[in-house]
Amino acid sequence: MYFYFKFEAMDYTFDITLKTRAIFFEVLENLSLEKLTTIPNGFSNTIFWNIKHVVITQQLLIYGLSGLPLAVSEAETQEYRKGSKPLSTITSEDIQLLKKQLFSTLEQTKRDYTKHLFKTYSEYTVSTKSTLKNIEDALEFNNFHEGIHLGYILAMKKV
Repeated sequence: MYFYFKFEAMDYTFDITLKTRAIFFEVLENLSLEKLTTIPNGFSNTIFWNIKHVVITQQLLIYGLSGLPLAVSEAETQEYRKGSKPLSTITSEDIQLLKKQLFSTLEQTKRDYTKHLFKTYSEYTVSTKSTLKNIEDALEFNNFHEGIHLGYILAMKKV
């Protein structure tokens, strides 16, 4: 019975992530390459960087801290992890890849969660001083993190 409730709660968690990522997808679809890759005054990163960063962070929080392989490259991980800054020139191919990754990484995570692949988790204290102790904590914190970056993106669009 416990697993039934646990999965039901996680379905809601995955649904929130899906809806947030659908908004990110629309941003990628509707803004020009220039708008996606320009750092607006008062900000440290681009809209593209923020969206790519949430994909990379999700992989690090969910897979990296579970000791499982990431679905993104080491180069992508280094370029978009916490504390990084936009360095490379972004192409339309990069945008297409990111649009795919928004959903492919989420679908893979949901499949892997359903298969109980996340057997271990290395505790990690995030910048809000909360400690993630298991995969469920990580999935829920990930939604908070993606929401923060959605807020940045909405503010950046107005500048």
